[in-house]
Amino acid sequence: MNNLTISSVAASHLLTNIKDNVLTITMNRPKKLNGWTMEMMDALAEVFLVADTNNTVKAIILSGTGKYYSAGVNLGGSLKVMPPKKLHNLIVKNNLRLFDIFLNCNKPLLIAVNGPAIGASVTSATLANSIIASDNATFSTPFSALGITPEGCSSFHFPRLLGEKNAQRMLGSEGWKPNAKEALDVGLVQKVVPQHQLMEEAERIAQDWVANDEQRKFLAGSSLEELKVTNSRESEQLADSFLGADFLKEQSRFFWRKKKYAPSALFFTLWSLRPLWARLL
Repeated sequence: MNNLTISSVAASHLLTNIKDNVLTITMNRPKKLNGWTMEMMDALAEVFLVADTNNTVKAIILSGTGKYYSAGVNLGGSLKVMPPKKLHNLIVKNNLRLFDIFLNCNKPLLIAVNGPAIGASVTSATLANSIIASDNATFSTPFSALGITPEGCSSFHFPRLLGEKNAQRMLGSEGWKPNAKEALDVGLVQKVVPQHQLMEEAERIAQDWVANDEQRKFLAGSSLEELKVTNSRESEQLADSFLGADFLKEQSRFFWRKKKYAPSALFFTLWSLRPLWARLL
């Protein structure tokens, strides 16, 4: 067993080990619920790029430490004050890059969801070959409640994977958050096991892939080309919604409830002045 050679910054966010041609990547910020800060996303990008060019790696497992798989992208922390058009372009660029990490992965990829998964950590998981979940996992995509549009190719991929009705339940105003069994029943995940057996079973599946020369592919028959086109379109739509009144107002309320008054004030100011700066988009 050995570790992947990565930068110290990436290693501070991710644990890696290679055993019998299987690379296990473990998000290791449990106190932050493995949330996807810019640093975490940079670390994931680095590790996947290194893995793609490492001939020893024949399959990849991605999981998390602690109680959560991942709380998803830190929306407020990923936005900075800058000219509106520049910010719009930055959001498009960052969203494209995030999901391209998964789309461009050329090794068979297994997501092992060890607990609650939220937002981009759910949608990106569906871009793997397969998802295995522990019995305490839940899956939340609260885009409608946040006032933003779906990302991670979910507007296209979820209806194929779950059917139109269940996709709308998750992505729309209901904000359905299936537990592990429900996720298995509707096809969001492909296997559920007791929490203490998760990594053992994930490793068994990945070893089978290595033995059988499993190739990189996508669920529900989606093609890389279709998903790339969807990611591009969704990134533009997401940037539009990030700079929309509904999202800015909801973020101001969210941070106020968390007693984080500085970011709350920032989003309130952006919301209240939006009729002026929106003309610069």
